[in-house]
Amino acid sequence: MRNDKLVPGAILVCIGAIFLLNNFGVIDFHWINILHLWPIFLIMGGVNLVLAGNKSGWATLLKLGVVVLGFGVLLFGRFGERYNFWPGEYAFHYNDDDNDKSDDNDDDDSDSTSTDHGVVKIQESNIFNKDYTPDVKLARLNISGGGTEYTLNDTTAQLFKAETKEFFGKYDFSTSKDDSVYVINLSKKHNKGLHFDSDDKNKSNWANIRLNPNPVWDINVETGASKLDFDLSKFKIKNITLKGGAASFDVKLGDPLSTTNVEVSTGVSEVNISVPKGAACSIRTNSGLSSNEFAGFDKKDDNRYETPGFDAAKNKIYIHMTGGVSDFKVNRY
Repeated sequence: MRNDKLVPGAILVCIGAIFLLNNFGVIDFHWINILHLWPIFLIMGGVNLVLAGNKSGWATLLKLGVVVLGFGVLLFGRFGERYNFWPGEYAFHYNDDDNDKSDDNDDDDSDSTSTDHGVVKIQESNIFNKDYTPDVKLARLNISGGGTEYTLNDTTAQLFKAETKEFFGKYDFSTSKDDSVYVINLSKKHNKGLHFDSDDKNKSNWANIRLNPNPVWDINVETGASKLDFDLSKFKIKNITLKGGAASFDVKLGDPLSTTNVEVSTGVSEVNISVPKGAACSIRTNSGLSSNEFAGFDKKDDNRYETPGFDAAKNKIYIHMTGGVSDFKVNRY
């Protein structure tokens, strides 16, 4: 009997079983695990290549055992609170330095260097501000840059305020005006060298953001491997766009305007969106191999879900989700 197809077949069976069990709620698979445990696939492929010419029973059992064990670790591992690519305490980052050490927006800038595992680390603390004036009716916040934990859950009397901690790299802050829209840009620059990014809060990048609740906001986030925790229930949100390759997005919305639009586009990510229980909400998905969990929504067709009474509501939330292998959840609170 030919057994050269057993390992690829077993891998497909395991992947299909995970998708099926997760979609029916039998298991709760953390898709972010793939990012941290991707070397498992190298081990599977390596064992299969080493024993490719061995047709004995023990070799076949060993190859199948590695596949089953590897998927077992993927299935039962819990790495949802981390966003580094590499397993273990530290992750590698290669960055590009422009040697710019100045920032006109810094209220506090403290640099320190230390050595860990032979790598020099640079830490900076910055505070960025933009004053609020009563003529600001519309505002747009653009956030870009990975390797950071972003939080937004409180208001400020200013238009914008952010406190950042950079263990590697540096943030750029700029403002402009686009017709009647006040634009705020917070972007993450990187500096040259090989760095270790620790899970320790005191040795990692984070940005704590506050917004003024008076304007109507558009929020655009484009990030790589990052964690985002936004409580937007205190703000007037017109549009929010979330783009991430390998990220964890947790967003809580408040009551919608006449129309509140949410656009989510991810690669391998966990996305959790909370909407008010009394809000009318429609979800459209184009989720590829992703799993969907939309508690409290009625399924209208294969790609569309709505809250009861959606058509008759005056104010509505529209959510559009696209992704490769992601975990999409929308719940009502």
